[in-house]
Amino acid sequence: MDILKRLLLVFLLFQGFLLCGQKNIYESARFEDLSSDHKILAIIPFFTNLELKENVNGTDLKKLEEREGYAVQDALETYFGRGKKRKKFSVDFQNTENTNAILSQNDITYSNIDTYTIKQLSEILNVDGIVSGNMDLNILLSEGIPSDFSFIDYLLGDANYGRIGIKVSDGRTGKLLWKYEKEINKKSGRNTTDLIESMMKKATRKFPYDKER
Repeated sequence: MDILKRLLLVFLLFQGFLLCGQKNIYESARFEDLSSDHKILAIIPFFTNLELKENVNGTDLKKLEEREGYAVQDALETYFGRGKKRKKFSVDFQNTENTNAILSQNDITYSNIDTYTIKQLSEILNVDGIVSGNMDLNILLSEGIPSDFSFIDYLLGDANYGRIGIKVSDGRTGKLLWKYEKEINKKSGRNTTDLIESMMKKATRKFPYDKER
């Protein structure tokens, strides 16, 4: 048991050193210039890649990826909605129901939205910028992170459930303004909403539209 604890300690320390060396938040040097007139941003569904242990046919897998993508969109809207009460953002966020309705009216679906540029989507949605992102998952995060877990999972790598990246892009130029990437694991939260809440809290002082940073 002592050997296992020592191995775990060494592993966690090594993992900590790796994380310290990674810059998971990026902000464009031109952020202030490109975002000076931003008033409203739209959050679009996230692009999701699922690699589940269970065998799922292609059609069902696509449906599950779409569900996870919309779950993150909803979670971000919830976070920013709560954030408006807790802190002051320099922009507003378009209601996601309106966003999705406008996209649908323009024949833009989850399966073809990636064929449109940021500039095109911003013009169609009549917004100043786009919040988007992608996820690689080996679980269905919207259904919750597995409760059965042990320290052995850390050593075997089974504690890692994927990775998520959140991006903010300028609508006029299509330029990337801000990006935050994070590994998804047991400590990330119980589900999608928890993950976004925890993730954005850690990035609060780095989120460029936060007036209090």
